Formats: sequence, structure tokens, C-alpha cells
Amino acid sequence: MNVQIRTKDVNLNANTKAHIESAVETFTKYQLDITTVNTSIVAEKKGITIEFDIHIAHAQPVVITQTDDNLDSAIDLAIDRTTKALRRLHDKVSSKQTSSIKDIETLDA
Repeated sequence: MNVQIRTKDVNLNANTKAHIESAVETFTKYQLDITTVNTSIVAEKKGITIEFDIHIAHAQPVVITQTDDNLDSAIDLAIDRTTKALRRLHDKVSSKQTSSIKDIETLDA
């Protein structure tokens, strides 16, 4: 998995960078084939905008954008939203795989 963190007009300290990297590592628990995670953090007039762009093999990319006044709260909210989106995608993929014609029992009339 390729992980990139880009910032514009924001200085990240080591703790914040480690927090983002550990959160990205937890995204692998959903058993999705994540190929690339691009994280961009931009300071704007409205506040701080963080964007997770997650590329998954055999699926559409998941893009989560979160804006907040505080950097730490924007990161935490974006991580929560990304976790929710990946969990839903995992549930959708796993529910399609579990139902097959072999699982259907025949009924005697």
C-alpha cells in the first residue's frame, strides 16, 4: 500500500503525521485491496481541509473531504467518515460474496 501525505500552508508535527499514518494502517482491517492512500491537508480561509483519496482495486476510489477550524478535529472527523465508508463498502462486497446458489436449500413440496 502506497501512502502519501501532502500539505499546503500547514506544518505537521511528528505526532500528527504518526496519527494519520496509524489511521491509514487501520483501514486495512476491512480486507479491501487498498492500493494507494493520498492524504492532502490544505489551509483555507474557512479553516483546514483534509482529503483522503483511497484507491481500491476492482472498485471506485473512496474520496472523503472534511473541513474544520481545528486541524486535529478535522483529521479525526475525516478518519471517522473514512472508516464508516470503508466499513459500508466491505459489508456490500462481503454480502455479495456470501450469497450463492450452492447455499440455497431445496424445499420438498
